[in-house]
Amino acid sequence: MQDHNIHHYIKDVLEHMPSDWLNLTTHRLDIYNEKLAKIEFLDAFEALFKSKDSGTAALSTLPTAYDYIRLGHPLCSILEWAIANLNGLHSENVISFGSQTMPILAILRTNLFADKNTQILYTDALPEAFDAELIKRVYGYNFELKKIEKTEAISEFDGSTILITDDALIGHYDLNPKVDFIISLHQSLGSLLIVNGTENDSYISEIQHVRRRETVAMTPSHSLLALQALAHQTPIVPVERQRDQNKTSVLNSLKEITSTSALPLVASSGLSMQYAIMMGLVDHALEQHKGKSIKFIVPPNCYGGTNDQARRVAACSDLIEVVDLPVDGDNDMVQSINTVLTKVALDDAVPYIIAEIPTNPRVEVPDLEALKAALSQERKTADGHTAIDPVFILDQTFCPNVHFLGEGDILSTVRTISYASGSKFPSGGKCTAGYCVANTKAEGLIKTIEQHLSLADNEATDLQYEILAKQLPSMNQRIAAAYKNTREFVNFIHETLPEAKINFVSEELAAQGFTPSVFSLDLPTKGNTAEEKEAYKRDLNLKLIHLMISEIPNESKYCVSYGQLKGCYWTVPATSTQGTTKEGDKDYIARVALSPDMDMELHKNVFLDFVNSIA
Repeated sequence: MQDHNIHHYIKDVLEHMPSDWLNLTTHRLDIYNEKLAKIEFLDAFEALFKSKDSGTAALSTLPTAYDYIRLGHPLCSILEWAIANLNGLHSENVISFGSQTMPILAILRTNLFADKNTQILYTDALPEAFDAELIKRVYGYNFELKKIEKTEAISEFDGSTILITDDALIGHYDLNPKVDFIISLHQSLGSLLIVNGTENDSYISEIQHVRRRETVAMTPSHSLLALQALAHQTPIVPVERQRDQNKTSVLNSLKEITSTSALPLVASSGLSMQYAIMMGLVDHALEQHKGKSIKFIVPPNCYGGTNDQARRVAACSDLIEVVDLPVDGDNDMVQSINTVLTKVALDDAVPYIIAEIPTNPRVEVPDLEALKAALSQERKTADGHTAIDPVFILDQTFCPNVHFLGEGDILSTVRTISYASGSKFPSGGKCTAGYCVANTKAEGLIKTIEQHLSLADNEATDLQYEILAKQLPSMNQRIAAAYKNTREFVNFIHETLPEAKINFVSEELAAQGFTPSVFSLDLPTKGNTAEEKEAYKRDLNLKLIHLMISEIPNESKYCVSYGQLKGCYWTVPATSTQGTTKEGDKDYIARVALSPDMDMELHKNVFLDFVNSIA
């Protein structure tokens, strides 16, 4: 009876679900409690299930499921909830992935730190991308592989047992007590990981952290297909899309936009792309510079996913270390690079630099000629040998239109890889896919990066390629229009609230092509102590944001976003995307991102109301 009720309710939910569940890549922070995240969403969803309420109005008011769609979203959360209930499990014990291999890597990573044995059993075949030799050699994970005919033949094992199955139907699973983790592969949709047994509950947060940083949850479109199959108890029916044609179009657009000729790579998210870059470079260093230390040089207050992922990669190997690169405020990126590279050279280590241009949240651009000189300078090791030259990994998300890597461009003579989050301007906020390109000097690294993108099964999905094929050709025009709106709004704030500090590119930088549509706003404050001033400013930030989103609900959103097709996005702190960044490195100023399509006069009027309210 319970199964019938769940199947019936899921059918009703899919019929009445809000369109945003399928189409948005970012979520409202005003109805999001980070400490409760998925729990709060599913608690409220469970209450609707019990009251048999599947109306659109009720579903629309559910709390935000996760802060990022790549980590999770309503549809994958409901899929996990349904499978858990059908199998007598807690919902957190079911975790969906857009990848077929990353759930395996998530368990292996956890067992690496626990110094615990792992056996991987499979009944049909391993995921196509699974490369046991590469995983052991580069990632340092240890495991045994074994094909079995019947699950009844599974014996006791001193460690974790992973069972990989290829299931035609979604719903019920054999929870064999001798199996710790079941990974159910589902064609092109990805996979479902079931954590079996309370003794394995400690793995859940670590597995979810892998999904947060190194891959994505099963995408909304794929979760919808899975839920439809589950509700009707039918095999999954994939949607046919013109993958090859769309992929060719996307790769050609990326070459044109970036003025590069090497093969671009496209991943399921910006962080999926960055993970492939990092692991590809680790692989390259292990092969070309055997035994040498690998240094990932990262700004401590850059995007939090970058910061956290770099430290997570470093934690897995004694050869890898993260080195801080101060770039914002009173720190100069070029000077910091010079200092750090000189130290790394003396250590005879392999230097990989990750940096955003413009920086976040201060929207600063370094002296590019000086940056080129710092990266090109030949340095010596402590014993007088020529040091290994750096690879510059440029996060170009804020300004993906600027040419850094093409023939004759500023960084064309320095080994450079550029990447961007596709949920921003490349897709206009319609999907999470990210991409990377390399200049001629770094082209030889692309093959290894591609190998690790494939291993992680993190390439962009068919729908993501379709969306990018439609959106990329208009990207540069949208960037120009959004910058025009942003400059107009920034100028208005200067006029109406001159005591506020605004971090935005200068007119001179804009003339060079740096035309972001995001700025950070440091509101005026008052108080007798530093603590009082900080508290007052934080309250004022929230007052501004809530006024904008309440007065302009169709356009102003409390979201971490950028490069959307329509509206205006606000968040605080400006570095709230940093998640796990140390509290002291967070900047509690508002970050504002404008689009090419918004009611500028209305936004000005509401902001003026705010100024008058604090006068």
